[in-house]
Amino acid sequence: MTLTPGVFKAYDVRGVHPDEIDEAGGEAVGRAFVEVVRQSTPGVANPRIAVGHDVRLSSPGMADAFCRGAVAAGARVTEIGLAATEMVYFAVADGGFDAGAAITASHNPPQYTGAKLVLAGALPLSGDTGIGEVGRLAMAGEPGPGDGGSRETDDTLLTRFVDSCMGFVDPEVIGRQRVVLDAANGMAGVYLPPVLERLNLDAIECFLDPDGRFPHHEPNPLLEENRKFIEDKVVETGADLGIAWDGDADRCFFIDDRGEFVPGDFLTALLADHLLRRNGPSPIVYDLRASWAVRDAIRGAGGTPDEFRVGHAFIKRRMREVDAIFAGEVSGHYYFKDFSFADTGLIPALLVLELLGERGVKLSELIADFRAKYHISGEINSTVDDQQAAIDRIRTTYADATIREIDGVSVDYEDWHFNVRASNTEPLLRLNLESLVSEDDMLRRRDEVLALIRR
Repeated sequence: MTLTPGVFKAYDVRGVHPDEIDEAGGEAVGRAFVEVVRQSTPGVANPRIAVGHDVRLSSPGMADAFCRGAVAAGARVTEIGLAATEMVYFAVADGGFDAGAAITASHNPPQYTGAKLVLAGALPLSGDTGIGEVGRLAMAGEPGPGDGGSRETDDTLLTRFVDSCMGFVDPEVIGRQRVVLDAANGMAGVYLPPVLERLNLDAIECFLDPDGRFPHHEPNPLLEENRKFIEDKVVETGADLGIAWDGDADRCFFIDDRGEFVPGDFLTALLADHLLRRNGPSPIVYDLRASWAVRDAIRGAGGTPDEFRVGHAFIKRRMREVDAIFAGEVSGHYYFKDFSFADTGLIPALLVLELLGERGVKLSELIADFRAKYHISGEINSTVDDQQAAIDRIRTTYADATIREIDGVSVDYEDWHFNVRASNTEPLLRLNLESLVSEDDMLRRRDEVLALIRR
């Protein structure tokens, strides 16, 4: 068995196959997960678990191994086959399962494998709420064999999932728009064809065929080199916008009609405004890296801004605490109360199309004010050996500012602010900075803070 402790991350299980985790390791993770599910659902001896997998070449075998382990530990497993991560979330909540597992490595290169694990209601496990315990039990070879395990399959999920997501919008309002769609040969290619059958789009379909080799580009649109194709394609075809998905399709990214990438915080601001005007006042949760455009848009539409720490497990928990209708992260994760507080790559794509159809304007026009007023750096990573020393330098240098330490250190002045936080997995500090003064002021402030970090 190959199973290294490092595969148990802050938000999921993830590592290189088979060097860091192989099928026997996946089986051990399946067994351990059942025990953690039992601990969270007292009195349930044989938990019902939904298991789906992405298109990676290793995923069918890893999913089979995970299911074998779960059944051996006494779980009643329903296999839903090839499925985007958000489809697994939907399956768990819609089917009343005790838990679910998506066998995926998200946006990582083809050689990776892993699992995203959730409890009833699609509530995620994280490093401090279950994944650590899964790792401990799996490494120890626990639990032993259990009774009552079983396996069955369900091939009805895709239709039910698409039906549910389409209920968030009015297809007639979306109307006829020219849209470039880039699934990067990932899991969005599973659900986009039946969605397109229900819309009147002039769709330019790119790399919709699921292919675990990801032959055209890595399925991570946050990296500039991976979205250059869609940016160029939007301009070349005169499209109204472009939409790209990551590998497991729980994140989507937008390119405006001028071929320019739309930052996730600007998109969060747009969707928050749209949903608040439709549904009435509500808290909206967003991560502390975000532009003040998010805060201001929420207030402008009558909502309550609720800034919280980075990470899907924290955001989902916070949404439940404040009963938020929506949340967004800079990284392209968008969460909806009516989707079990879970993140989805399809619903925000549909809502943006509806918003454009409703207002009859270009995406570049909708975000023009944001680009003019809010000058953001984007996330900048720095390799730092002594992270604490760098944080201490920041505290000392900006002692006259408002300083918050919810997640890393956030420094707020009246007309500019920034956050510096440590990576969960690498010796990196991540900087996000914004100025309300000008682009030049943002660049000057950015370089000033980076010099402190990298000293």
